[in-house]
Amino acid sequence: MEFVRIQHIDDPLFAKMHRLMQEVFPPEEVLDYELWREPLEDPGIRVFVAVHEGEVVGTTEYRYYPDMNVAMTDFTIVGREGLGVGRFLARERQKDLNALAKDNGKELYGMFAEIYDPYRVEEHEFGGIKPMDPFVRREVLSHLGYKRTNIEYVHPSWQNDGEAVTGLDLGFMPTNEDQTTLEADLIVTFLKRYYAVLPQKPQAWLDMVEKLSGKETVELLPI
Repeated sequence: MEFVRIQHIDDPLFAKMHRLMQEVFPPEEVLDYELWREPLEDPGIRVFVAVHEGEVVGTTEYRYYPDMNVAMTDFTIVGREGLGVGRFLARERQKDLNALAKDNGKELYGMFAEIYDPYRVEEHEFGGIKPMDPFVRREVLSHLGYKRTNIEYVHPSWQNDGEAVTGLDLGFMPTNEDQTTLEADLIVTFLKRYYAVLPQKPQAWLDMVEKLSGKETVELLPI
């Protein structure tokens, strides 16, 4: 299996990747095809696919913020069972992030991820792909070391229609497994940076950020 970076929408592998995303994620979570042009060409956004016998069997997008020394996993898709795709993507991503942090003269502080809560939202079928089942994904992320930030989390829809998307937790995987809190100002800085690309922010998101701005720390709880 190969871990291949995609940096242009004209890459033939990108069409396969985007199709896989449409099969797995709900519409409001998938950026339109043409709107991927700038993100793919952004050196700070890292999009990789797992290629097995010429086919895209998985993909992950993530980014590293040198000034905050944190990463964000935008998404991970396991498109085929029985190949160890999830473990392959997690291992290769971590190796790449560790190298980026080392080049920045630091050890990675941790990594954010938005995690579906199937106990609140049950309609996501994720294309019928069993490894993508939200119950399975949540348990896998817990095993990887992710914790849940203790906030009522919403995020702006990627359709940029000003709607608030609920049913997710903001997770964080600290490099120090014993860490039990996270700096609130780090969360605020991260969220403002991450969603700067979407001008239409729902009021619920603005309220959430304002509430966080008044705190010093946020608890990290088990998933």
